[in-house]
Amino acid sequence: MRQQEYGVTVWFTGLSGAGKTTICQFVEKELRIQGYRVEVLDGDAVRQNLCKGLGFSKEDREENIRRIGFVAHLLARNNVIVLVSAISPYREIREEVRQSIPSFIEVYVNASLEVCEQRDVKGLYKKARSGEIKHFTGIDDPYEIPLCPEVECKTNQESVAQSATKVLEKLEELGYIVARVIDTSKLNEVVTNPVGLQNRA
Repeated sequence: MRQQEYGVTVWFTGLSGAGKTTICQFVEKELRIQGYRVEVLDGDAVRQNLCKGLGFSKEDREENIRRIGFVAHLLARNNVIVLVSAISPYREIREEVRQSIPSFIEVYVNASLEVCEQRDVKGLYKKARSGEIKHFTGIDDPYEIPLCPEVECKTNQESVAQSATKVLEKLEELGYIVARVIDTSKLNEVVTNPVGLQNRA
């Protein structure tokens, strides 16, 4: 295990189907290979285990993000690299979480609504369009685009490895990890329908 002096929270935000979880998993794998202590907080997993009883109203969504942020802060202050994958659609609560965590990197996983609907492997957008699912981000609930994210990944134009490399390079630039070499053979694999791509958190 590599000696870590600093923890940090890397917060992946974007529409359902944008590629947050896929990029997060790639970054996690690379960091573990290098020997860093890493924890992943997936929005759906946290909702099922820590935030049972919360729905998808604006208030409940904000409380869900607030709780994820609290756990992320506890881990980061103990020198863990925390990767959070959550839609977190509202700008104000994202900023609140940023202010509560001293070391925070916002990653905007940018894919258009049209692209995300094309990747709708779970049929969530189709159900939202038909009214079967209510309060679905991008359909009948808004997604507020980050104004100044530290990293922006355009997953309809970049491979998973290219997007993940942006995140890893930002961690290097800010001194949280040392320079590394990744497997460049995967740099041209563009995000299409990877497993675990969609969530509602």
